[in-house]
Amino acid sequence: MTLTAPIDGVDNAAVHGLIFLFKWQRQSSSATASLEGRGTPLTGDAVPEGLFFAQQTVQNACATQAILSVLFNARDAIVAQEGAESKDQEDDNGRRLVLGQTLSNFKEFTCHFPPDLRGEAIGSSDEIRTAHNSFGRSEDAFLSDPTKPKRIATDDDDVFHFIAYVPHENGCVYELDGLQQGPIQVGECKKDEADKDQWIKVARDAIQARLSNYSPTEIKFNLMAIVQDRRTYLNERLDALAAIGVEENDPAMVQIQSELHAEEEKRAQWALENARRHHNYLPFCVELLRSLAGSGKMDGLMNKAKTRAAEKRQRQQKS
Repeated sequence: MTLTAPIDGVDNAAVHGLIFLFKWQRQSSSATASLEGRGTPLTGDAVPEGLFFAQQTVQNACATQAILSVLFNARDAIVAQEGAESKDQEDDNGRRLVLGQTLSNFKEFTCHFPPDLRGEAIGSSDEIRTAHNSFGRSEDAFLSDPTKPKRIATDDDDVFHFIAYVPHENGCVYELDGLQQGPIQVGECKKDEADKDQWIKVARDAIQARLSNYSPTEIKFNLMAIVQDRRTYLNERLDALAAIGVEENDPAMVQIQSELHAEEEKRAQWALENARRHHNYLPFCVELLRSLAGSGKMDGLMNKAKTRAAEKRQRQQKS
């Protein structure tokens, strides 16, 4: 697999950091990080001042931790102050990331913690836990036995992991992986005001090097970016056109309004998908099966399903 453009779909928007999802391999441990060409995890005084890194101490929290790694390392982020409104500060038309009061307090509280204690603090935060769980699936009360320990993943299981890539004010780009002992420097970029996002090219090369450790047929990857809300950029364009006297029925205004409407619909769909993902459908499925069995329709439906499955296998074998 090859990465082409640094990031598609984020033109004219500030990119605060990248999040990479990949299938975790046993050789991805910190002991062999340098063998993969990613450098050695930095610890102690070798960690740049101001770079926030936390070790992952809670299971299944790597996605949330990767997001926090980007938020706490965003360049020129506006940190909320007690008793002050962060919106009063100049946010460069939405291009500067604004940390709310909760995350601002957490960052300040843990700024002098070692990585392991930062990880413990993340796991102990009620606000972060609530936000994390709001996107998780409900526990299966019917299938989960709390008295039995959870099965440990084996080499045959697909285990996925999230990591973050962020730029730092020292001109370097770092990989932040909570399973490592510290941040990993993956490259340097020149401080060019005309191309503030050239660090993405450095991160892209590091991710491409990671991909080379997998089979050419492996496709289970996902690259995401935490970016400026595109609605902010579109509203800025609308205001600029209105300021020079462009009417609302002008094609340019209509196009931007259409894009803005699409962004709103996209977020409504995200909310619906999250509600469906979080809902526990198992009681409904169990009750449906009971109803079908009670009405005598279960056997007929099962036989039809078996027939369709057999026909599908035959078609696949012929092709």
